Amino acid sequence: MAELGLNEHHQHEAINYMRFARFKRGLCLKTVDSCFQDLKDSRLVEETFTVDEVIDMLDGLRTVVHSEVESELINTTYTNVLLLRQLFSQAEKWYLKLQTDISELENRELLEQVAEFEKSEFTSSSKKPSADLIKPKLAPLNEGGSELLNKTVACLQEENEKLKMRLRTIETQATAALDEKSKLEKSLKDLQMIQGDQKTNGNQDITELENKVAALKSQFEKTLNDSTANQKFLEENLVTTKHDLLKVQDQLSMAEKELEKKFQQTAAYRNMREILTKKNEQIKDLRKKLSKYESED
Repeated sequence: MAELGLNEHHQHEAINYMRFARFKRGLCLKTVDSCFQDLKDSRLVEETFTVDEVIDMLDGLRTVVHSEVESELINTTYTNVLLLRQLFSQAEKWYLKLQTDISELENRELLEQVAEFEKSEFTSSSKKPSADLIKPKLAPLNEGGSELLNKTVACLQEENEKLKMRLRTIETQATAALDEKSKLEKSLKDLQMIQGDQKTNGNQDITELENKVAALKSQFEKTLNDSTANQKFLEENLVTTKHDLLKVQDQLSMAEKELEKKFQQTAAYRNMREILTKKNEQIKDLRKKLSKYESED
């Protein structure tokens, strides 16, 4: 059995079209035959004819046959255009652009192949089409490929749901990271308050020393007014007290620096700073991912 190089469905469609074309061709031939028969019945009633009469009959027959054949050829052209329109319309539904090679229509080898295919399919005029060759009409253009389109839409919807789930997961992670950051910031503030309290205690010690110095100075002035003889002693005592005050202030300052240094060297402080640094980096990454997915949606 000759083949056209098409799949089974398209080959059956080609057979249906060839059956339609054979039917139209048969009607055309019958029309031409009827033209000759009409001439025989209407004009060939005498035994002899002159040359002019024969020419007149042939001219009339030519005109009638020419008109019938031309009409059939025009109708065949329009029919082929309608067939192409159906195919192109279906292709445009899927944004496809079909191309045709007009030169192949005069390819003798391909034409003989089609003739052989027709001969093998229609071996006799009495052959009836098998049940396998009777196919339903061309599906409406507004429904063509709907199954594949529905599958594509379902696939896209499933992918969209996956992206939404990923987005919700990232949002949850970002919220958890922000909560943990808030907790760490609160802990850091508590530590800073503790450190501030320690500095406040140091300031109170300085204030007390200053108050003592002021009291000693007041006492010295009072004693100076009471006795000039003790002036030198009191001045020396005042100088000594000032030196002690400076020494105490220096020691207190050193103690504060040492305390702050020890506090910064504690494991809790270092861990807290490292955790805060990591969480800030995680939050930056999550925000970048979140903005990326929001832009994709």
